Amino acid sequence: MKWRGLVLTSIGLLGLLAGPADAAPGTVVRTDRGPVRGSVTGDVRSFQGIPFAAPPVGTLRWRPPRPAAPWRDPLDATKPKAICAQLPALGPDASEAEDCLYLNVTAPKRQHKPLPVMVWFHGGGFTSGAASHYDPVKLVTKGDVVVVTVAYRLGPLGYLATPGLTAEAGNQSGNYGLQDQLAGLRWVQRNAAAFGGNPGNVTIFGESAGASSVCDMVVSPLTTGLFHRAIGQSFSCAADTLTPDAAHATGTQFAAKLGCADAACLRGKPVKDLLAAWPGGAPVVGGRELPLQPPDAIRRDKFQHVPLLWGSNLDEARLFVGLFYDGVGKPVTATQYEQITRETFGPAADKVLARYPVGNYSSPSVALATWQTDAPSQLLSTCGHLDSYKLFTAKPLPIPVYAYQFTDRTAPAIVDWPGFDEGAAHAFELNYTWRQFFGKPMTPRQESLSATMVRYWTTFAHTGNPNTRGLPEWRRYTSDGDVQELGLTAVAPKNPAVESNCAFWAGLQP
Repeated sequence: MKWRGLVLTSIGLLGLLAGPADAAPGTVVRTDRGPVRGSVTGDVRSFQGIPFAAPPVGTLRWRPPRPAAPWRDPLDATKPKAICAQLPALGPDASEAEDCLYLNVTAPKRQHKPLPVMVWFHGGGFTSGAASHYDPVKLVTKGDVVVVTVAYRLGPLGYLATPGLTAEAGNQSGNYGLQDQLAGLRWVQRNAAAFGGNPGNVTIFGESAGASSVCDMVVSPLTTGLFHRAIGQSFSCAADTLTPDAAHATGTQFAAKLGCADAACLRGKPVKDLLAAWPGGAPVVGGRELPLQPPDAIRRDKFQHVPLLWGSNLDEARLFVGLFYDGVGKPVTATQYEQITRETFGPAADKVLARYPVGNYSSPSVALATWQTDAPSQLLSTCGHLDSYKLFTAKPLPIPVYAYQFTDRTAPAIVDWPGFDEGAAHAFELNYTWRQFFGKPMTPRQESLSATMVRYWTTFAHTGNPNTRGLPEWRRYTSDGDVQELGLTAVAPKNPAVESNCAFWAGLQP
């Protein structure tokens, strides 16, 4: 299925990330709503917990974000605020906070000109994660950029759609988290210069659900002028999002489970009850934010024509196989492997089993994860990513696309299950661009790859092209052979379509 919330709701990786170290009080910066007092650590200035919208509580639950109230005295911005309401996922984090629309700004301590601004939207399946869990010290100090990490409403508070909420708003409901992200971008336009950033050079970037959000911003008509480049990590823009009918059906069932027939009743329910009843969701097409499905908008040339840097990991699906099978002590058996394959592909299963024989892999779990990573019908597939690059480059005046595949199978494991080879799994590239959080310390070769990736990402933020002196050439995408491998043994063009059997899958799919 290409429902973006189906698999992503299992990802709670953001709860595992460590935030910036404690720092002494530092500078004061005046925003458009009032002054904030940040801190200085080493070579960076940090401002955490800046309100970019009013708390979406009470009657503002399930409404677009409103402006934050102004303040006069300097606001303490030395510590992060509460993370948005969520159940514990892979990490220990849990929250019932609705007052969570805050962002964090990290900038070099010394600078002589306005710098590019990189605005990050975290992953977590639209149900978990936090902006404050990411420490951008690598990007800021090595790449000479300003980084802003933006919180947004999650789970039922961010993505509930019902017929009543849609009628109340006069706009498709279910996109409150996306509306928060857009409010964060508008805040950047108003305030980036005060922190040394250039509002005329903004790069949005995100991973997993964050990259899905970046896709939505690229195709949204409401984002014109809010950003100038985009980076997506591990999510394909060739995937559809929820339709109104599907979202309303889920929302109606959710309300009934809580004993509610209208929005007023739902607004009176405790957050913990909403979280417990939530089945999962994602942004919804059909309203002002997303009038068209992302791939349809790209085909019809109704998207923001900005340079893109986009990619995926070699073993994306191993994270999910680990979560659902090996991580709970029930590795996939050879019999299960065949059963799952047949249930997925029906009459075509024999061809898939012949192309992916279980004996060719170190375990049935790895065999399952391999075709789940390759097949374009799967959410995060390699072939699906290649399809999305073709969408963007098929225009009469194609936009620049720089595609990558992260291939370090020895990467520090964000989640490590004994006896299971996670490889270059979903989200394992995050250690390479942010301060390392979990996993064994990086080796010198991994630190070198990390430095290369940071330079590629930040050079792209500066110029719209990742190439710079001292780095291996990264070719602009024109064919499947132009995907830049980011690995320990090679940082050079490769053709993932061959390894992932994309021609086979194209012949198998209707």
